[in-house]
Amino acid sequence: MIKEQFYNFIKELQNTITSKLEAIDGKAIFQEDEWQRNEGGGGFSRIIQDGNVFEKGGVSISAVHGDLPPAMQAYFKVKDCNFYATGLSLVIHPESPMVPTVHANFRYFEMYDQKGNTVDSWFGGGLDLTPYYLFEEDAQHFHQVCKEVCDRHEIADYALFKKKCDEYFHNSHREEARGIGGLFYDYCKASKEFSMEDWLDFQKDMASHFLEAYVPIVEKRKDTPYSDKHREWQEIRRGRYVEFNLVHDKGTLFGLKTNGRIESILMSLPPHVQWIYDHQPEAGSEEEKLLTVLKAPVDWV
Repeated sequence: MIKEQFYNFIKELQNTITSKLEAIDGKAIFQEDEWQRNEGGGGFSRIIQDGNVFEKGGVSISAVHGDLPPAMQAYFKVKDCNFYATGLSLVIHPESPMVPTVHANFRYFEMYDQKGNTVDSWFGGGLDLTPYYLFEEDAQHFHQVCKEVCDRHEIADYALFKKKCDEYFHNSHREEARGIGGLFYDYCKASKEFSMEDWLDFQKDMASHFLEAYVPIVEKRKDTPYSDKHREWQEIRRGRYVEFNLVHDKGTLFGLKTNGRIESILMSLPPHVQWIYDHQPEAGSEEEKLLTVLKAPVDWV
């Protein structure tokens, strides 16, 4: 069954990603925290903190199931359904403001009637990059990897998924993007042309290339010198990251409304953040350059 295939895949992917990030950091290691959900299912959260390269990060997998809560029944416009949801979610906050924060999520969802028949199923996910200082070649590399994966699958549409990412990871109350985007896709279902196995193949290919998209950027920037001023700007921009996750993010909302594990849901929040009243970067500065790019989507490849 697809759900077993995908869960087994993300279990191995979690090992691959955490091992590679530990090797890059050279100091900190991921601590695993197994948890159970009272209503059904559970997961494994792995957290890295206070490393040479990574200030805080989490790579978690989960598989939860049970009655679909009333709030989610209203959201999906269904009644008396059960659900199964599994996925891998990660957020990495590097110490250096020259290294971007990265987020990725790869998930699968099934919904059942009271007789246990599957009434709906879909894949969703994506990955996106949030730099604090803009290196255009890094943005180009990240998007190039995403596009190459999409180009291998007739089912995937890089231009569409990029557009959805730009639209989704957008702080509308600030009129700016959270970062320089990547891919975002949701409710990817079987059709006359494509099967769920086709979506599974794409999902596995994209998830398997997360490290290829991100690691070269980390290795290129992690030893770049920076000052307290750079660090202050990083913490101000992290505040925008927090605003998005708590105000707009559907994954956070789903976790909270399905009695998810709070520590795992909020692992995405950075450890050091600032909110400075009406902060404005200097005209012509690198900080202003970033904000200019975040005002409108850019075609990076």
